[in-house]
Order: sequence, then C-alpha cells, then structure tokens
Amino acid sequence: MYNILVCDDDKEIVEAISIYLSTEGYQVFKAYDGMEALSILKKEQIQLLLIDIMMPKLDGIRATMKLREQSNIPVIILSAKSEDADKILGLNIGADDYVTKPFNPLELVARVKSQLRRYTTLNTAEGNKRQTQGELLIIDGLTLDNESKQVSVDGEEVRLTPIEFSILYFLMSHPGRVFSTSQIYEQIWEEEAIGADNIVAVHIRHIREKIEINPKEPRYLKVVWGQGYKMEAPKK
Repeated sequence: MYNILVCDDDKEIVEAISIYLSTEGYQVFKAYDGMEALSILKKEQIQLLLIDIMMPKLDGIRATMKLREQSNIPVIILSAKSEDADKILGLNIGADDYVTKPFNPLELVARVKSQLRRYTTLNTAEGNKRQTQGELLIIDGLTLDNESKQVSVDGEEVRLTPIEFSILYFLMSHPGRVFSTSQIYEQIWEEEAIGADNIVAVHIRHIREKIEINPKEPRYLKVVWGQGYKMEAPKK
C-alpha cells in the first residue's frame, strides 16, 4: 500500500480526492496548508504528494522547494492557474507533474499511478528486478548504474529525481541519436505529447545543471536546434 499526502486549503477538494484514491487502495494523509504538509512528511513514509499552490501559512511552491532539499518523492501540483508560466514555475522548483483545476478525478488517479510506478521502479528492489540487472551505462566521465539507480560524474554521485533519471537513462541508452521533445515525453510519461515542449525542456535543464560542469556549454546532453536533444556518443 502506498501513502499519498493530499494538501489543499479547500477541504472539499481534499475529501473528494481522498475518496478516489482510497478506492484505488491508497492510504491517504490530509493537510490543509504547506506547514502541515511538511510536518506530516517528516513523520510519515509518504510516497507521493499532491499539493495546491495557493494556501495560507506556506504555499505549495515554497513547500515543494523545502521538500526537494531532502526528498525525491513525486510531487503533483494542483492549481487553478493554467498559464504555461505557472506550470513552468511548478516544474522549476521540483514538481514532477502539474494538474489544473477543475480536473477529471480519473485523470488525476491515472497520473498518480504513473508517477508511483516510475518512483517505485527506480527506488525499490522489486522495481530493480524489472530492469536489466547490472546494466552500466558510461559516457566518458558520466556513469549511470541501472541496478543501483545511481548516477555519478567523474566519480562524484549526482542526485536525480525519478523523472530526471528516466530521461537520462533513455538518452544514454541511445548515444548520438536525436530525440524530439514529443518523443521524449511519450517515452517517459507514457501518454500523448500535447504541449509537452516546456515540460521536457525544464527537466532537461535540471539534468544539465546536475551533470554538466558548465550547463551553458554541455559536455554530455546537447541541443540539436529545431530537432530535439541527444546524449553525446562516447569518445573513441
């Protein structure tokens, strides 16, 4: 059973989401502001956070930023704001997905399942068994161990979120090949890529900031203008 924390200052929304998630067999914890959410996250083993942006005491943006200082659990932001700038802000501070209100509860549940599947695949022994055992990808000083789910650059470990690891693993598995943002999105999120350019671009930027010495002059993850992204092939 997975533990999911739902945080929104609208108690009716929290109750509605809780009903749908409980029906799917999830254990639901409830919070009504960012401070309460962080308190629960410290006490309980939470596998996914659903959090609203506009809340009293501590909003969803700042709460997510604090969470990301110590945890890589999936975060899905809920908000009435649907503009791209708001979505990008949510992703920039570490959220994995963004759902606008009003939302279809069944779609929300599907997104929760997708994020949990990716998280458990990358972080549990059971998930590791579903991956290729002992697979080690190396491109010059960049190393990705698909069994231990660890990434290092020149011997120093790099901490990635599940989404970032999935993107990096996908690109490193096909060195030198260019993938469009739509291809990357559909491979990682397992759904049709509609307006996915910004989402992929934000996650790519996060990966670069973690694996590149100089993100503006990337050594590994490169842009092919007008086409997409590629992982540089190993030097011979």
